[in-house]
Amino acid sequence: MVSASNVIAAPVIAAMGNFDGVHLGHQYLLKETAAFARAHGAAPGVVLFEPHPRRFFRPGDPPFLLTAPSQRDRLLREAGAEAIYSVTFDRTLASMSPAEFVKDVLKDRLGLKGVVAGADFRFGKDRAGDGAALKRLSEAAGLEARLIDVLKESPQTEKFGSSAVRAALQSGEVEKAATMLGRPWSVVGAVAEGAKVGRTIGFPTANMTLGELIEPRKGVYAVRASVDGETYNAVANFGRRPTVGSEAPLLETYLFDFDGDLYGKEMEVAFIAFLRDEQKFDGLDALKAQIAEDCVRAKSLLG
Repeated sequence: MVSASNVIAAPVIAAMGNFDGVHLGHQYLLKETAAFARAHGAAPGVVLFEPHPRRFFRPGDPPFLLTAPSQRDRLLREAGAEAIYSVTFDRTLASMSPAEFVKDVLKDRLGLKGVVAGADFRFGKDRAGDGAALKRLSEAAGLEARLIDVLKESPQTEKFGSSAVRAALQSGEVEKAATMLGRPWSVVGAVAEGAKVGRTIGFPTANMTLGELIEPRKGVYAVRASVDGETYNAVANFGRRPTVGSEAPLLETYLFDFDGDLYGKEMEVAFIAFLRDEQKFDGLDALKAQIAEDCVRAKSLLG
């Protein structure tokens, strides 16, 4: 099954991939796709897979996504994609040979004019098809095709990749993640009503769960929170709140210089710097004092 957003009448040349995170490597691929599409009288687009193939093959894995689908699609459009095709990744798709995928999906179902992929792209049953096979099979089916060398910070470094971004976040290296993403890593979600402990100690927080998004290192961060078109400097804790107790990990964000009700509103929280690990305090007074120190440090970092 295929769904599409930003449907357009023009012929489309699409980049292939999962695009989780829309990091600098993805952005470079989209830039090259746009140039290739324009040269062939087409509009640039992307073909991606839902659910992520890793979720299909390893359903027991913990959450690992860098971006929720709606956020990913917004970032793809900002990077130049004029059409976004989401192909359902199921048993039927996983069993297709590379040749069947090109003919049945790319040519017949999507009606693409051409495809672009990184040289390391893999597809088809048992990942049998590589970039060279995609180019050869696409051209044989009458599609334009181009392979792009992966983007690196330098010839000596590894490529920009979603796995490297995940590893940085899990170790609390949010500045390193931002370098690979080309922006701070952020999460988007609805603010939920919590236990309101923060309110009792003078630090009311906006609470969010991360759902299928990867869990960063548990601890306290300097962040920027955007809601209702405004951005606020803030401090956030991600974890299980050992001082007051929590069953599931929660992102709690205290917005500086904000007074209002955020329940039910969509908020984006961008992680700027890691401040400290999560810890258990002797009581609420000790917790309050530490949060005050965290706020001072976050304000100095955020400017």
